[in-house]
Amino acid sequence: MAYDPGALDTALAAAVGNDPSLIAELRRAFLESAERQRDLLSRARCDANWRAAAWRLKGIAASFGAVRLMDAAEQASHSVPGDPAIFRRIDAAIASFDC
Repeated sequence: MAYDPGALDTALAAAVGNDPSLIAELRRAFLESAERQRDLLSRARCDANWRAAAWRLKGIAASFGAVRLMDAAEQASHSVPGDPAIFRRIDAAIASFDC
């Protein structure tokens, strides 16, 4: 599936209408939540905490239709805590929304 950088804004607009300030607020909330879960991943030292943070990140991504981030979080849930390749994928996915 190809990534469309406007997909998040399109999904938000479909959900709340054409209110730019509300869309911007929801976009910020999405990014803050995704970054908070990424931070929890970075601090996870056991498999259970790592998987829990990965699943929460996947849920946030799914709620907003962020397929690339959802895929990265799914991959994280099957990897070991601290995997640098996972962090690169997650960071790239989050950065793609930060316009």
